[in-house]
Amino acid sequence: MTVVPPTAWFARESLTPDLTRLWEPCVHAFFQANIFHLRGRDADLVLDFGMGLSSLRGALELTEGKPVLAVASHGHVDHVGSFHEFEQRFGHVAEQAAFAEMRDDDTLASLFRDMDGAVTRPPVPSWQAADYRLDPAPLTACLAEGDTIDLGNVRLRVLHLPGHSPGSIGLLDEQGGLFFSGDAIYRGGLVDDVPGADKIVYRRTMERLARLDIAVAHGGHGDSMDRAAMQAIALDYLRD
Repeated sequence: MTVVPPTAWFARESLTPDLTRLWEPCVHAFFQANIFHLRGRDADLVLDFGMGLSSLRGALELTEGKPVLAVASHGHVDHVGSFHEFEQRFGHVAEQAAFAEMRDDDTLASLFRDMDGAVTRPPVPSWQAADYRLDPAPLTACLAEGDTIDLGNVRLRVLHLPGHSPGSIGLLDEQGGLFFSGDAIYRGGLVDDVPGADKIVYRRTMERLARLDIAVAHGGHGDSMDRAAMQAIALDYLRD
C-alpha cells in the first residue's frame, strides 16, 4: 500500500529496486497519469511528466552524476507538464512541433483548464485552473520506430504505436520483457475520440500489441499488466 503524506504532491511506489512509479493523486482521475523513473547503470530514464503543477524533477530520487534521459510517450497534457525541466528530451518525430509549441490543440490542455474539479486540492493556495499553461519543451532528439534508449544494463527499443495520438510510442526491453506502453494501452477505458486520434490506425496498433511478447507492461494510467491482461484489452478493443 502506498501512503501519500498530506503535504506531498506526488505519490510513489517502488515496482522493482530500480523502477519507481509516481502519480498525482490530487489531479482529476482522467488526467492522473503514470510517471516512471528507471535507474540504469549508465543513465536514468524518466518516462512521462505529469501535469506540471509541481516540480517533478525535485520529487525524483535521481542518481547523482548520471545523465537523465527524459522520454515523452506522447504530447498530451497529462504526460508533458514537467517535460521542460529536463535537458535531454526525447519524443516521436510525428509530434515534434507539438512538444516545441505546446498548443492546446495538440496537448488538450484546455480540457483540463475548463473542467470542474480539475484538482481535489491546489498545488499552492493561489493556484487557479484558468491560469494553467504548459511550457514549451522542444525535443533535443527525435525518436522513431526501432530506435534504442540505452541505459547501459537495459536497452529499450522504441515502438511506434499510433492511434491514441499520431506520435504515441512504447519502450520495450526485449531481453527482460519489460514494456512501457504509454497511452497506447493500459487498464481502464482507452481514449480514441480526442483530436489527433485515429480509430483505424489504433486497430492496427492493437493487433500488434495483441501479439507482443512481454512479461509486464506499465501503462500510462492505472496498474501494471502481464501479457495475458494486455492481450485481453487489445482483443476487447478489436472486438468492439
